[in-house]
Amino acid sequence: MKRIMLLGLVLAAVGLAGCQKSDVPPPVAGEPHQYPTHAQPKLATIKLYLGAETLAAEMALSPEQEETGMMYRTNIQESDAMIFVLPFSQRADFWMYHCPESISAAYISPDGVIAEIHHLEKEDTNGVIAASENIQFVLETSDGWFDRHHVTPGMAIQTERGSLADTFLHK
Repeated sequence: MKRIMLLGLVLAAVGLAGCQKSDVPPPVAGEPHQYPTHAQPKLATIKLYLGAETLAAEMALSPEQEETGMMYRTNIQESDAMIFVLPFSQRADFWMYHCPESISAAYISPDGVIAEIHHLEKEDTNGVIAASENIQFVLETSDGWFDRHHVTPGMAIQTERGSLADTFLHK
């Protein structure tokens, strides 16, 4: 009987936690999560080709680089970009915690085709969730870059090494 009561209490606690919303995501179980406190140095770049456009995008490849992303960066230039390689295809969910400037983000399928383009509002801690569950890359740029450069969903992105999959997924 005690096990049933304990199980009931655990399930009730989990249910209540799921109904609460906060401005900062909950910490990972076990210990409080420490978010980055400053911008990361410029990361190694790779040339990306989007139709007639070329970007030298920083590569956020490690978990720490991915988590920090463009946090705390100010004065984002027209040529600034960062590509994120997600560990598997998923419904991407990016937010703007500690990001003082708005940006644009392309959610990209594993085959390197832009599936969606979103505006991410500065300091917005609500995630911008992809409509598709088949996103493996995210490309962040200055706000409005995709519109200004006529880059749209359906366009494939290449690198000097070939497709995004060939470059990053080692298939």
